[in-house]
Amino acid sequence: MKLSPLGRTDLQVHELCLGGNVFGWSANEQESFEVLDAYAAAGGNFIDTADMYSSWHEGNVGGESETIIGKWMASHGNRSDIVVATKVAKHETRPGLSAANIIAAAEDSLRRLQTDYIDLYYAHHDDETVELEETLAAFDQLVSSGKVRYLGASNYTAPRLTQALEISRALGLAEFTVVQPNFNAIIRDEYQGALQDLCVTEGLAVLPYYSLAAGFLTGKYAPGVVIDSVRSDGMDDFTNARGWAIVEAIRDIAADHNVSMSCVALEWLRAQSGIAAPIASARTVTQLQEILQRVTLSESEVARISAL
Repeated sequence: MKLSPLGRTDLQVHELCLGGNVFGWSANEQESFEVLDAYAAAGGNFIDTADMYSSWHEGNVGGESETIIGKWMASHGNRSDIVVATKVAKHETRPGLSAANIIAAAEDSLRRLQTDYIDLYYAHHDDETVELEETLAAFDQLVSSGKVRYLGASNYTAPRLTQALEISRALGLAEFTVVQPNFNAIIRDEYQGALQDLCVTEGLAVLPYYSLAAGFLTGKYAPGVVIDSVRSDGMDDFTNARGWAIVEAIRDIAADHNVSMSCVALEWLRAQSGIAAPIASARTVTQLQEILQRVTLSESEVARISAL
């Protein structure tokens, strides 16, 4: 596993960004530490989380993932070796992208992460109730103060991202350099097209989330099979003829290479223009090993999945 430059930043990151959404949800603290230890042992250094992870779990309030990651880094004394990405806008007590909320939410995240800087800070979603100038000025303040190194935009449309870049340049503010869209072999329309064209033209690093379609592309789902999983209720959009055809193609290719289906699904993403590194999470070390696998897909294998 190698480290590569992340777009126009000076960050050197692992080719798999480890998703932290499961920490404090389907993986408890001990299980999370085991996954984090195994990821670091494999050379991994890039972790994605958010202030609202995992508020959807009964008994949680949000911030559980950041807290676990912070405890892990503190216990290992490895903060300087880890590239941490987190987000603002979706925590129910810190909603939106007003200047006051961004500054306050960043302080909350810094405290939970037990650090004095965030490597990559995302707007978790666009907030059209706040002027872009206000939002971008607040992010710039964090960068200027050294509390944030680089900025990212998650779930932005091409027109709004274009507008944000234009405003940042006109006002001399820190720009978004990383983009995080919902993109995988099944869900393609949120990235492919105008947003992809913009990211490639601007040299923005793209880190897709839901890279494995919430686990659907791992191979554990099949027609008529009931899966005991915290994510199984969200599969309705995938369990159709097209979804099963994509799964079948990935399964065939994985069998030909003797690798996991997760590996093939992630390699298909890496083959798409603009992609810097996919984001994928693992609840167990076994799952982590599957998403860390690498294989070289032929152009025809990539095209087979793309054609569906």
